Amino acid sequence: MNANLGLLQAYPFQRLNKLKAGITPPAHLAHISLSIGEPRHPAPEFIKQALTESIDKLAYYPSTRGSIELRQSISQWLEQRFHLSQNSLDPESQVLPVCGTREAIFAFTQAVVSANDGPAKPVTITPNPFYQIYEGSAILAGAEPYLLDCNSNNGFIPDLDTVPKAIWERCQLLQLCSPSNPTGAVMTIAQMQHAVHLADQYDFVIASDECYSEIYLDESKPPPGLLEACKAMGRHDYNRCVVFHSLSKRSNLPGLRSGFVAGDKSILSQFFDYRTYHGCSMSLPVQIASTAAWKDEGHTIENRSLYREKFLAVTDILGDCMIFPEPQASFYLWAETPIDDQQFAKQLYSQQNVTLLPGQFLSRATPNVNPGLNRVRIALVAEITECIEAAHRIKEFISSLDSTRGT
Repeated sequence: MNANLGLLQAYPFQRLNKLKAGITPPAHLAHISLSIGEPRHPAPEFIKQALTESIDKLAYYPSTRGSIELRQSISQWLEQRFHLSQNSLDPESQVLPVCGTREAIFAFTQAVVSANDGPAKPVTITPNPFYQIYEGSAILAGAEPYLLDCNSNNGFIPDLDTVPKAIWERCQLLQLCSPSNPTGAVMTIAQMQHAVHLADQYDFVIASDECYSEIYLDESKPPPGLLEACKAMGRHDYNRCVVFHSLSKRSNLPGLRSGFVAGDKSILSQFFDYRTYHGCSMSLPVQIASTAAWKDEGHTIENRSLYREKFLAVTDILGDCMIFPEPQASFYLWAETPIDDQQFAKQLYSQQNVTLLPGQFLSRATPNVNPGLNRVRIALVAEITECIEAAHRIKEFISSLDSTRGT
């Protein structure tokens, strides 16, 4: 077996199940789970119809590159959404459909990282806290993850200027995530362009995970993307830069396993070669349904309004008993806890039958601190009535802690 498998840490939800093991929550309270970032708004009917109407196409092998119709719909969506020049993304060479970005980010890291380029072990640089696929994919590719703490001092944005030159010289892949999971922080175009300049200087690839880009709270301020930052600096070939997007959050289709990677055509050409061996082509019915989804914006606008309503209600309830960064995008609250985050999640479940994810499960300790320590991720994915009920239970639980401590 690959010896690096032994270096992987348990997945956050495995750790959460272990934390909750043996606990019997109050039977009179229905369980409310706000731990998993799984959208629960209804899937759009027109997308389901496109899927079912094309079901007979399961009789055919799909191609790794995907249909031209799907790639055209993706390139047109990117150009419109991120204000790119018309026809600036070639659907033939700069767009690849993927079976969900979790699969794609993992595979992309295997394709990019070369552990045989020199005597020093390659490095991937990632934010901390992070989506655990960034770390696991790097380890299994034979790279050393270098973590950049994201906290209130830096606005929860990785500070690239703190990376030593010796690390940049070993870096092969910089993983960005904007809007961030779990903090909801959004990088500016200038911050992204700084990353691009560093990529040119030190010869590495930037992979920008933008899966939460379509869930934002101010309709007039959609989060920028890496390709948009490239365009603003006249970098129309998107050299060294690729972005990952998904229909899971944007269109409430986590089970469809549909997304794409787009950007630098020379990188995508080699990633395509990798994928022909990897064996992860998207089925034709999913391609057809995905094409319909990328062509429609109405359902995403409605989706955002539902999340805004939940954020407004929940932050109004929790605002005077929890501290969290002002939400910009994503559907998470990254809230401070008055006690250890694992104990907070454990006791909350025991007393209120509400499940949250401890921040330590999404981060790693560094020489400075563990940036997930004494925080929890609250995923506002349930129906609004459940989110409101959960917020009241969390507030009641915190009040009981205050009473116990005599405050």
